Amino acid sequence: MNDVDLKSPQLFINRELSFLEFNRRVLAQAQDESVPLLERVKFLAISCSNLDEFFEIRVAGLKQRRELGSLAPGPDGMDVNDQLEAIRRRSVELLDTQYALLNYAILPALETAGIRVLRPADWSVEQQEWIAAYFANEVEPVLTPLGLDPARPFPRIQNKSLNLIVELAGTDAFGRDATLAIVQVPRSLPRIIRLPSAGGAIDLIYLSQVIHHYVEQLFTGMEVRGCHQFRVTRNADLFVDDEETEDLMRAVQGELASRRYGDAVRLETRIDCPAQVRDFLLERFELVADDHYAVDGPVNLNRLMAIHGLVDRRDLKYVPFAPAVPRRLIGRPDLFEAIREKDVLLHHPFQSFAPVVDFLSQAAADPQVLAIKQTLYRTGAASPVVDALVAAARAGKEVTVVIELMARFDEAANIDLATRLQEAGAQVMYGVVGFKTHAKLIMVVRREQDRLRRYCHLGTGNYHPRTTREYTDYGLFSCDEAIGEDLHELFLQLTSPTRVAQMRKVLQSPFTMHEAMLERTRREIAHALAGRPARIVAKMNALIEPQIIQSLYAASMAGVKVDLIVRGVCSLRPGVPGVSDNITVRSIVGRFLEHSRVFYFENDGDPEVYCASADWMERNFFRRIEVAFPVQRRHHRQQLFEDLELYLTDNSQAWVLQPDGNYVREQPGARETVVAQTMLLQRLTG
Repeated sequence: MNDVDLKSPQLFINRELSFLEFNRRVLAQAQDESVPLLERVKFLAISCSNLDEFFEIRVAGLKQRRELGSLAPGPDGMDVNDQLEAIRRRSVELLDTQYALLNYAILPALETAGIRVLRPADWSVEQQEWIAAYFANEVEPVLTPLGLDPARPFPRIQNKSLNLIVELAGTDAFGRDATLAIVQVPRSLPRIIRLPSAGGAIDLIYLSQVIHHYVEQLFTGMEVRGCHQFRVTRNADLFVDDEETEDLMRAVQGELASRRYGDAVRLETRIDCPAQVRDFLLERFELVADDHYAVDGPVNLNRLMAIHGLVDRRDLKYVPFAPAVPRRLIGRPDLFEAIREKDVLLHHPFQSFAPVVDFLSQAAADPQVLAIKQTLYRTGAASPVVDALVAAARAGKEVTVVIELMARFDEAANIDLATRLQEAGAQVMYGVVGFKTHAKLIMVVRREQDRLRRYCHLGTGNYHPRTTREYTDYGLFSCDEAIGEDLHELFLQLTSPTRVAQMRKVLQSPFTMHEAMLERTRREIAHALAGRPARIVAKMNALIEPQIIQSLYAASMAGVKVDLIVRGVCSLRPGVPGVSDNITVRSIVGRFLEHSRVFYFENDGDPEVYCASADWMERNFFRRIEVAFPVQRRHHRQQLFEDLELYLTDNSQAWVLQPDGNYVREQPGARETVVAQTMLLQRLTG
């Protein structure tokens, strides 16, 4: 075992290429004809959105490293240039697949279902009249065409905004020669428009096509020789110097304004964009040919997401469901009493998030409740969670909320929430400088007879009413005294200068979680070498931390069975002879976004199970405030183990990672079909 170099680059999969493989699995949902048609459209849009964020953050970071001369390879041995070249190849393949799917499968299937996405050539006379009026009354007044000449240089183009570059000939009203102009497609208008129709027909058009069709009306007296869509993706990662910033909120607000105009990293055009126009745009954005992506259809498939909402066809969407309430809570209006009896485990979205909101609302109204403390990472603009916290503050409770201002792409919403809570009288903190607060925690302090009791909620997911219907997550209610004391110490860390606390039951990043996971893996190795039962089952969103991966390799070599359920990025390479023979990695991609983190250690027949807010990534272990909490009731541990086993037997929505880094989708074949998410939905809501 000691002869194997567990740090060898051959044992690691590149994280960027692993992400692109994940996005390929998302796109496969759009290709899957067993998925309802409008949901396929939605998955196609999600795959585009995922790719956008990948370029905004990951590719932008690599390009920035290259500019700084930092080309050093990561654990997988690929340097920055190698990664960018591989990303280019795979991104082109992914885009080709997206647009082939749109043009030859999705659009024809929509038309067969009575939903047409019309081209101008398809517009009827009546539709042309309606569209002309719509352009004149709703669109043209919002447009600001920008001519390009020495007095009017190339405008600043916002990140991911859709634009038209117009080729012109002739002279304008002032006698100036004009050759080019830019028209930005307004973000304030719907990108897809549903046309009035009779007889149940559903006809849709793109806003960009409407502008393109009537673009000549914007340049009266000029000759329009060409009109071409383009979009630029920019570096969207925020940089705030924590050590030099006195007011974090103001600093983040300042950075948000500049995010829209970060360095360009990608240019998208249609394939019919002329070479001279493409080269002109590349020069203006300081990009090179490899940064250009030409697509066979409308630029930016994100806009297809609107079709799902515009079209009310239940036969083409997932069957709706009503999340269940655990039997123990039915008819129990006093949640504090129920939690005092025993811990309550919730599994979202199959079980309702309402008990969490009720818990806060009840705490806000209860005269015995003295204080509420909570972390917020993402929660949405209109949040019943925030409503309850505001009500509690106005009722005179001591309300402390730790809001993560640097939650990527939710920064503006979180600033608004912070302002609202402060105006209600809550104490709002922004966590610890240099460490994102990613833990999902609520602690309610209640006076009961002659003592104070702490009631806690710990979760794997955000306190966001929308995502609790779309993401799989676990939440635990507990009034365990040790857990309450641990959370009390953790909130002290978040709000005031204090020492590193000795947690009794909770594992915490950046202090104890990483070593605790390594220690538990070593314990499984010791059990296996002694011939005792040893197994690790871990479910998470991403696995890239090198020391954890090396420890899992060591466990496999010692005979520990390691089953990993990793939704997204995974740098571990399973199935390598003599190293990871005992490791399996599978990814579940289905109706719900798999988001829960669960870690199971067999421990010689006395299983230890943790749920967590953290993935097994360097940032989660060392640069974030995270929590892993023990699941103590035997019944709950068994429930979690059965859920994990169900995911491990899924043979329809599971993708198995191969030693070469590719994923192969499981097929039922002659076996009984197992779809874990569907079975959980039936089991918990039926």
